[in-house]
Amino acid sequence: QVQLVESGGGLVQAGESLRLSCAASGSKLSGDIMGWSRQAPGKEREFVASIRWTAGSIAVYNESVRGRFSISKDNAKNIIYLQMNNLNAGDTAVYYCYRGVGSSRSWGQGTQVTVSS
Repeated sequence: QVQLVESGGGLVQAGESLRLSCAASGSKLSGDIMGWSRQAPGKEREFVASIRWTAGSIAVYNESVRGRFSISKDNAKNIIYLQMNNLNAGDTAVYYCYRGVGSSRSWGQGTQVTVSS
């Protein structure tokens, strides 16, 4: 069973950057899809970005973050990252790392990102 631990959240001003990390431990990750979702107060959880664990995989982004956010992975360390640039108030949310799809998806505990305008 995979365990996911996020870190890197915090309070920043609009226009600034943050990098989130998600450390995965447990069963082998090869071929898995890993990614990030977020949930703002009073809203449903939404997809942010995802990447497949295999080498050379293409990242997928929510249109609202494309060009500002970048997902990457370190296969040796079993970590995925979410580099978030030019943050705005609309990015304020709890960000969750996930692994897998559908009913077998695992989630981290979440990390809070707050952007002040």
